Amino acid sequence: MMGLLMFLCALVLLMLGFEVAFVFGSLALIFALLTPELGLEVFNFLPFRIYGIMSNFTLMAVPLFIFMGLILEKSRMAEDLLLSMSRLFGSLRGGLAISVVLVGAILAASTGIVSASVVMMSVIALPLMLRHGYSKSLSAGTIAASGTLGQIIPPSIILIILGDVMSVSVGDLFKGAVLPGLLLVGLYIGYILVFALVKKDVAPAIAGEKESLLFTINAVFPPLLLIFIVLGSIFAGIASPTESAAFGVVGAVLLSIYKKSFSFEILRYASLQTVKLSGMIFMILIGATAFSLVFNEMGGSDLLLEFFSNDIADPWVFIAFAMLVIFILGFFIDFIEISFIVVPIMVPILEELGIDPIWFAILVAMNLQTSFITPPFGLALFFLKGAAKEMLSTLQIYKGILPFIFLQLLALMLVIFFPDLVFAFL
Repeated sequence: MMGLLMFLCALVLLMLGFEVAFVFGSLALIFALLTPELGLEVFNFLPFRIYGIMSNFTLMAVPLFIFMGLILEKSRMAEDLLLSMSRLFGSLRGGLAISVVLVGAILAASTGIVSASVVMMSVIALPLMLRHGYSKSLSAGTIAASGTLGQIIPPSIILIILGDVMSVSVGDLFKGAVLPGLLLVGLYIGYILVFALVKKDVAPAIAGEKESLLFTINAVFPPLLLIFIVLGSIFAGIASPTESAAFGVVGAVLLSIYKKSFSFEILRYASLQTVKLSGMIFMILIGATAFSLVFNEMGGSDLLLEFFSNDIADPWVFIAFAMLVIFILGFFIDFIEISFIVVPIMVPILEELGIDPIWFAILVAMNLQTSFITPPFGLALFFLKGAAKEMLSTLQIYKGILPFIFLQLLALMLVIFFPDLVFAFL
């Protein structure tokens, strides 16, 4: 019961806004001292675990993909892509919103950074959509939802973290996420088309100048080539995700040089931000390692395993319970905390109930994506409001995002009932 009390204390402190890494680490120390049979001796093996984390070859892909995304963020790639796509689809009712979804998918597969994608599209696409008479709610929902596609479309940082936490192949997770990611893109586009057809004033067609074929190729081909090389080398088994990420960094720098946007200031910005983001992730991981060490020694994971394997013993009940817990927690705490504190507790239960860990990891990733757009603490909503300033009210953002939350839940249900969507490329 001390283990469960420790878990509940962590959730309460996280919801109160305390720093994640320090919550995990301090609770581990406090509960180790409060439990006489443990004491500080329980941390004797912690340095070896930390060394294992810092030398983990798979986790090295995290800072590399972050650096790649930050370089591409500053290369004006999103601006050129959106301009080109909007002129291609603008004559279609809802075409601008469809362009935002497609650009969001391309950015997801090349940058994978939600904050960068949402802010970039808010600055570039939102004024364009509002100027052409698009509904503010539809514009807000489309931008926020499209910006979060980087959570499920490879190369996704969350898939790399889940691969390490659950001890499964990151390459297999990338392959398994392809169809669910495309399914989500298709649902977004289908909703926009139907909504624009039913309510003709929310997303009018625009008559504008046609884009030249050369400009379109120049805007679309380089990022698609980089995506093909990075993901293709992983899927073909030529390179590991870490090796492919390193190649992606080189490709991103070359692409920014090609776009004539490269400078040492951009290099400095990307390097500093990569160190900050990577340091945050690894500090949380170290704190979570100490937390899980004490939690397991207290028998917390054994208690949960016994509950689900003996008292319930039904994989579908466990799946429903796990998805509900992750969805509710996503309203209040970040995906990184959920990945490091909740998912490791569930891993032994997967083995006991015979649930495929790759399929479950994709379900978790899709569920965690929803946490970015669920009020009141969805990060994508904060990024959108911050970039939009007075153009959008908070109520308009919340109203616009609701249909996309339901679409994400629909996609999650489809992947639950049709597992072949995950296993098609495995």
